[in-house]
Amino acid sequence: MDLAHLIDDLAPEALDRALQVRSMHEFIQGAWPTLEPGRHFYDNWHIESICEHLEAVVSGEVRRLIINIPPRHMKSLLCAVAFPCWAWIHKPHLQFLFASYASSLSIRDSVKCRRLLSSDYYTQLNPTHHLTSDQNQKQRFENNSNGHRISTSVGGALTGEGGDIIVIDDPHSVAESESEAVRQSTCEWFDTVATTRLNDPKTGAFVIIMQRVHQSDLTGHIISRAEEQALDEHWVHLSVPAEYESHHPHPFRPAPPTSSFTPQITSDPRTEEGALLWPERIPQNTIDALKISLGSYAAAGQLQQRPAPKGGGILQSKWWRKWEREQVPTYSYLLQSYDTAFEKNDNAAYSARTTWGIFNYGNRHAIMLVEYWRGRVEYPELRKLAKESYQEWSPDCVLIEKKASGSSLLQDLRMAGIPVIPYSPDKDKVARAHSAAVIFESGLVWYPARRWAEEVIQHAAVFPAGDGADVVDTITQAVLRLKSMWFLIPQEDDAYDPTPVDREDDLDLPDNVIPINQKGAIYG
Repeated sequence: MDLAHLIDDLAPEALDRALQVRSMHEFIQGAWPTLEPGRHFYDNWHIESICEHLEAVVSGEVRRLIINIPPRHMKSLLCAVAFPCWAWIHKPHLQFLFASYASSLSIRDSVKCRRLLSSDYYTQLNPTHHLTSDQNQKQRFENNSNGHRISTSVGGALTGEGGDIIVIDDPHSVAESESEAVRQSTCEWFDTVATTRLNDPKTGAFVIIMQRVHQSDLTGHIISRAEEQALDEHWVHLSVPAEYESHHPHPFRPAPPTSSFTPQITSDPRTEEGALLWPERIPQNTIDALKISLGSYAAAGQLQQRPAPKGGGILQSKWWRKWEREQVPTYSYLLQSYDTAFEKNDNAAYSARTTWGIFNYGNRHAIMLVEYWRGRVEYPELRKLAKESYQEWSPDCVLIEKKASGSSLLQDLRMAGIPVIPYSPDKDKVARAHSAAVIFESGLVWYPARRWAEEVIQHAAVFPAGDGADVVDTITQAVLRLKSMWFLIPQEDDAYDPTPVDREDDLDLPDNVIPINQKGAIYG
């Protein structure tokens, strides 16, 4: 009997059950009256895409999955409630570990999951399944095939526990997302605890589903680590903003097709800028109200899944100009700018350095970001790196903020014959950024087409949010120093033509600026 005749012979209820067993997307629709009685189900493409990727996790086609999605778009209901229920229809032996930033959230979803597993609907769909009586608690329950679902909190102890699939749902508290210590603790818990809890590291899977709350949140941590260390593990990243952006920094990229998995949703179907993700459920007026209540920084992360306002804040990313030529310009003056960790032995905080070159472009003095370094090092290593960098770049001036370890670095480098200048700010960090912004807005700041330069721009774009205040300090003190030396002179808006001039000229210095040889130095 062919498939068409088999379908014709099935009763409608049996056909529905067959479809719901085969497809998690169909399953969530069938389970909806049990999960959310009295509420209408609004289907959408993002639900189907998430479901088919979770199916691929069960089949083993996808072993590392990150889903970034706005709040109230069914992320927890899909991943923390329906997912293990559907998975146990096919592989009842699977063992799940679930973690959220608060144990109360993990328990909430665990209770919903247990209710669905115990419902008449699920019993009809999976009649051989039942929960064991000796392990049937809110935080932990098992089935009759040795499958289990354990709930914990991020940072919680998992000694002795393991899982075939580990699901981390909202690892960060929004209220604590600006705390670097709390964020680092979450990322360290993932690196050192969660990653060791897979029953079989070769076949086990991780699913992380969250709204973005910071550029260095768990998603940012995993992405940057994978890029920097060229890890073998491949993370599928589904980034789904509330409003469509054609140039989103993390476009929607489903898993590539394989012999046994071909995603039906291969791209974000929206094409119009600003189109809503789920207009039937979350309309424009709701999104607009959320933008107001969240503010631009939080809305950029939680709604748009890019934790920086579009174009940036004080130092907007659109003001930086990309140097497209293969040949770099000739610099007449090089400056290195340091922001050091607060104490000499403070290896928990970052020190940072940016190097800048003055050149002439279109009969105007401009500044190029030449080099960048950031790291956590103790003072002896910082001093060593500073000397090595001076030998490499031979800057005309090394600018160091005069504070704690900065004072020591100033003294040690000066004794080594390096042309250092102390920087004593007379404004706070935010005020300095506003003072430097006019130089950026005038189109005088350039950057090379390099990934590290984009990292600097990202730190500047999210400031004063984000954890890159050290990097921004090196930027603003360098720009303000060069501005005070009349190297960088912003023009009035009506006098400045932002159209780039396609030529590079010899530096034509103003009368009150002293030309300095590349190997020379100037103090003061």
